[in-house]
Amino acid sequence: MKPKRHLFTSESVTEGHPDKICDQISDAVLDAIYKDDPQARVACECFTKTGVVIVGGEITTNTYVNISDIVRRTLKDIGYTKAAYGIEHETCAVLTHIEEQSPEIAAGVDQRSVEGKESSEQGAGDQGMMFGYATNETSEYMPLPIFLAHKLAIKLAETRKSNQLDYLRPDGKSQVTVEYEGGKPVRVHTVLVSTQHDEAVKHGKIKQDIINHVIKPVCKDWLDDGTLYHVNPAGSFVRGGPFADSGLTGRKIIVDTYGGMGRHGGGCFSGKDPTKVDRSGAYAARYIAKNIVAAGLAEKCEVQLAYAIGVAQPVSVLVQCFHTNTIPEEKIAALVNKHFPLKPADIIRELDLRRPVYKKTAVYGHFGRDDPDFTWERIDKVDILKKEAGS
Repeated sequence: MKPKRHLFTSESVTEGHPDKICDQISDAVLDAIYKDDPQARVACECFTKTGVVIVGGEITTNTYVNISDIVRRTLKDIGYTKAAYGIEHETCAVLTHIEEQSPEIAAGVDQRSVEGKESSEQGAGDQGMMFGYATNETSEYMPLPIFLAHKLAIKLAETRKSNQLDYLRPDGKSQVTVEYEGGKPVRVHTVLVSTQHDEAVKHGKIKQDIINHVIKPVCKDWLDDGTLYHVNPAGSFVRGGPFADSGLTGRKIIVDTYGGMGRHGGGCFSGKDPTKVDRSGAYAARYIAKNIVAAGLAEKCEVQLAYAIGVAQPVSVLVQCFHTNTIPEEKIAALVNKHFPLKPADIIRELDLRRPVYKKTAVYGHFGRDDPDFTWERIDKVDILKKEAGS
């Protein structure tokens, strides 16, 4: 019988997308605070619309940061230097409304030793469930559709910033449909890129330029004569950024994770310090899943962690390998409980999460990145997993 074929699609967005503007601002605030106060509690949200950025949330810290300056520098770094692009970094309005973390939430987290160091019994900063996923279909242990979608968005931004295509503007999106045969990716079926651009440029030129300078260099051997290309399929894309669409922190959670491959607990990451298990728990789950696949214990792995607010030990740990595991899932789960950090304080300590590294996580995905600061991408448990699994 011929292996079954199916299509799977994932999307990404550029750093100039309104929602990603907000994610970057939220994480830039977290980084600025963490430079001086790595014990701070930060839950920073952002909203933007034409000419306005609003920053709010709960922050408890012993340092001071200039949030207006952070907003303007972030907008400038992205490329929002002209009002015609959708917002302008020097003249936009910046409004803030910040309060301290709720003392009731703080009480659930603040179980510290007398030396002021985090105890392994530090409680989770919220309830909820987090998922991590890994697959061996790419060397980065990421699903191919989201991996290529991110690479297209990165290439689009690089092409704009280098002035290789000097008519491009900051806002943009990508989408990749991959054809699978027997569960394995075999080709790229469809590629979609939408990019903001100067008004005078013709659609035909934009399409050919994007295919030649962005799509083909990224997708390379995955393309064939049957691949479909959609570039700005709605026509012109001159009005973009917050002028065309409002932006909000945490509205691109599938872009941030696995492109819809695997499940999602629902919590966003950006603007949250790692006592919030929405972030640290998801990073730990990815760390676990990636090491399991890298060790050859499964071709695909999804890990769910779930927590109760104020409680250190997760209320549940689930490992699923979709019938690709080489040893029983029960044994893999036992290895997870034995060798990986699961309590919030242990996750923070082992992955060294109290560092100002978060702004760069806010675009192009939190996973599958070749960056030493992304400690949850390490595969340092492979040898012990192989040894104890009898591989």
